[in-house]
Amino acid sequence: MTRPKVLITRRWPASVEERLKRRYDVTLNEDDHPYSPAELKLALQNYDAVCPTVCDSLPAEVLNVSNKRCKILGNFGVGYNHIDIDAARQQGLIITNTPGVLTESTADIAMTLLLMSARRGAEGDRLVRSGLWTGWCPTQMMSSDVTGATLGLIGFGRIAQAMARKAHHGFGMKILYVKPTAADPAIAADLNAVRCASLEELLPQCDYVSLHCPGGLETRHLINENRLNLMKPTAHLINTARGDVVDSKALIDALRHHRIAGAGLDVYENEPHLDPDFSTLDNVSLLPHLGSATIATRTAMGEKVLANLAAFFDGGDLPDRVV
Repeated sequence: MTRPKVLITRRWPASVEERLKRRYDVTLNEDDHPYSPAELKLALQNYDAVCPTVCDSLPAEVLNVSNKRCKILGNFGVGYNHIDIDAARQQGLIITNTPGVLTESTADIAMTLLLMSARRGAEGDRLVRSGLWTGWCPTQMMSSDVTGATLGLIGFGRIAQAMARKAHHGFGMKILYVKPTAADPAIAADLNAVRCASLEELLPQCDYVSLHCPGGLETRHLINENRLNLMKPTAHLINTARGDVVDSKALIDALRHHRIAGAGLDVYENEPHLDPDFSTLDNVSLLPHLGSATIATRTAMGEKVLANLAAFFDGGDLPDRVV
């Protein structure tokens, strides 16, 4: 029997790729290059399933390609704002994602960035590497306390709640959050978390603000000049959500003029082509989208895609269907 043809747009952990090879006629991206729109269109025309990642832009122009063979996009990741959902629905394309398995690793990176920004970790690393460090002195690289400080969470889903647990139970931080609906009372009680009615209420109270909302048109530039101006001059902004949630130009200006103390970023507008002005600032910590980048997590994400593909080709219920 002919095996379904499956395309993987980027390299996955080897153990997952081997499982794919055993079941499907699979094509791997051997040199791991980002696919162009033309390559993605060709993939949709020639494969039964295409498995994209966040770096694959799939707007209506790509999804509406003629003579499409593909019936399912098995997205490697939780977020899917890189896919035009309306166009996919109109085309009858099924979309799945990989929720649940990357919660702790992404929350760990958010806490890493918070600590790096608060304690000037990246700046200190650069100083030591430069050979200009002359030794300890009482006033060198003074920084901000984390223990007992106030953390504001924009969004309060699984990743935000995991970060809140680490921050509250590990560092004694006070937790505020903003979300359209109130959190489960048991979760809020465990974290002593207080819901704010709006960003305008939350931002002025926080020492650290961490973003955990989806990307897309509704949240594009949610953090803009006006909202950055509501933050304390001693506050830090952390983003492990999506780059377009923050107006990069406004953030750079706020950091440059010390209207906020610092920022820690794992995601960017137009990544990997982030605004070059970020690299001129000492008070921003920059990571290359490492949120889920542990061996165990990325393997689990691949296994989620495998489960969704198996359910689709076997005619069963898809465990993580988005569309």
